Order: sequence, then C-alpha cells, then structure tokens
Amino acid sequence: MPLYREWSIEHHSLAAIWEIDEPESFFTERTGLAPDIKFEKRRMEHLAGRFLLKHLKEDFPLFNIQPDKHDKPRIDYNAYYFSISHSWPYVAAMISPSHECGIDIQTWHPRIQKIQHKFLSAEEQKLFKDDTQLLTMAWCAKEAAYKWQGRRGVEFIEHLEIISVEKTGANYNIVINLKLNAPSRVLSIENLMEQAFSCSFVVNCRTISNVDV
Repeated sequence: MPLYREWSIEHHSLAAIWEIDEPESFFTERTGLAPDIKFEKRRMEHLAGRFLLKHLKEDFPLFNIQPDKHDKPRIDYNAYYFSISHSWPYVAAMISPSHECGIDIQTWHPRIQKIQHKFLSAEEQKLFKDDTQLLTMAWCAKEAAYKWQGRRGVEFIEHLEIISVEKTGANYNIVINLKLNAPSRVLSIENLMEQAFSCSFVVNCRTISNVDV
C-alpha cells in the first residue's frame, strides 16, 4: 500500500497523502463506488480521494457527499468537514470533526512560471523569485485557502492576498488575507515541500479574525 504520509493536526483533524499504484479495482472494491467519469486517470483520482477519506475515518459516509450552494463538497449536518486534492499520481485528503479545512497538492511543473501572473500579484511574485517549487507552493497555499473558504466569486489575486512567507525547517508557513470576507480574515497555512510535490493545508483553528493587515 503506497501510503505516502499520514498525520494529525489540531482539533483531532487528520490528513494523508496516497501515491496511486493500484489497479482501479482496488479502489472500487473498497469504496463501493462506480463514478461515471470518462477519463481513466480522472476516475482513478476520484476513487482514490474517496478511498483516502475512508482510510482516515472508517465511518465516513462516501455516498452522502453532495455539493452545497457554492459547490463545496459536504455531507449531511457537516458530520465531518473534509477536503480532497489530487495531482497524479498523488492524492491528498483531510478530515476534521469540527472545523472547516482545506488541502491542496501539486506536483512540480515548469509551466507554473509562465502563469504565475494569473494567481500572484506583482508584489507576491517577488516573494517567490521565479522559483518553480516556491511558485507551486504559493499556488497550493491559495488553493487550500480557497477550499477552506468554500465560496464562489473568489479571485486569487484580489481576494487571497499573501502577506507573509516564513520558512520553518524544510517547510514553509504562508499567511493569506481573505479579503472576500467581511471583516477580512487571516489564514495561516502550512506547506510541505517534498521531492515530487508541494502540499498545503489549513484548518479553522489557525484562523485569526479581525486583524488589520
């Protein structure tokens, strides 16, 4: 079983990363799902993400997942808050019993340099120095914040402002100002830098409200 990493976070939240190396039948048998997704790789990612939710919480109700009015996946009564991300062949998932959460994973790709202006302001771009891995981390951090927020109408440059980047050992902490909220809120996002990918995650207990930035 290619469980790449599994860890716990504050407030009994759990997260894991899986490297897909199994046939599709491995995931269908363990989830009972048969998604109507045409492309095999997308279908495998979908199945593996839900399998990972069951891995983290055996009682997770996979058949109960439905999008809310903002298209954020939910289950009835928010019995668990959760987030899934995939970047072949990796899948990441996070579950919290009581707090909103967001996770994003992305393998390295040099094209991120060419599109950085689409998700980073000119000032933000200076923080990441045209470095493929750091730019990928910035994208992941904004995606994790977007998933945590779970609202439509978010513009990554306008509404998800990176206000600080701090290296902590081999990893990084990124602080993002959520400008779409009223009043604005600040999220502290943790970022894993691995050999093949960047992974960012955030849970509600790292939110600071009513902060002037």
